[in-house]
Amino acid sequence: MTDLFNTQPDPAGLLPLVTGGVALILVLSGSPWRLARNVITIVHEAGHALVAVLVGRRLQGIQLHSDTSGVTVSRGRPAGPGMVLTALAGYTAPSLLGLAFAALLAANLVSALLILAALLLVAVLIMVRNAYGVFAVLVTAGVLAVVALLAPVGVQASFVYAMTWFLLFGGVRPVLELQLKRRRGSARDSDADQLARLTGVPAVLWVLILGVVAVSCLIMGGLWLMEPTVK
Repeated sequence: MTDLFNTQPDPAGLLPLVTGGVALILVLSGSPWRLARNVITIVHEAGHALVAVLVGRRLQGIQLHSDTSGVTVSRGRPAGPGMVLTALAGYTAPSLLGLAFAALLAANLVSALLILAALLLVAVLIMVRNAYGVFAVLVTAGVLAVVALLAPVGVQASFVYAMTWFLLFGGVRPVLELQLKRRRGSARDSDADQLARLTGVPAVLWVLILGVVAVSCLIMGGLWLMEPTVK
């Protein structure tokens, strides 16, 4: 196991490119994506929960479902900037976390990244209020623990690069899926529609904003991740 907060050497060869390719294939896949999407849902709901707490709302709990949907319940003013930020935080959370992970990898802080991921999972586990949610978080935490505690440095590096790419790519696909569902009329209470009701700004523009955030994080994070390869 690597020492906490110590820097590690740059990844060898084409590791960033290869792990990025693997993550992209996973995000574009069918059944594997539906399974891996649980991780995106965990981060999505964690984003809602974190911002709810930061803006002074009372967090009631998180539920994660086997269809990869989720819900975060908080109490407070039903409108206003705090509620807008809380609603906005879900779809942006995977991309922003992926960007933060990319920044840590650019600084060769693999161990710090693993610690941050572990803290996120612990915080979510405390707030989960249903059995499947507990199961999903514990499985994710178990994989992370095996890599952090037992895997050699090279395997850790491959894992965290793949995980970071997955968050960056995985932050884009749900936004596209959201708009497709909205066009079919099957997402009338989506985050974008809630934002539209809260602000008066059309939901399609909120979807566009979410997409711009996701793609921007992917581009910036991708540049940081690919830096060792292009040196």
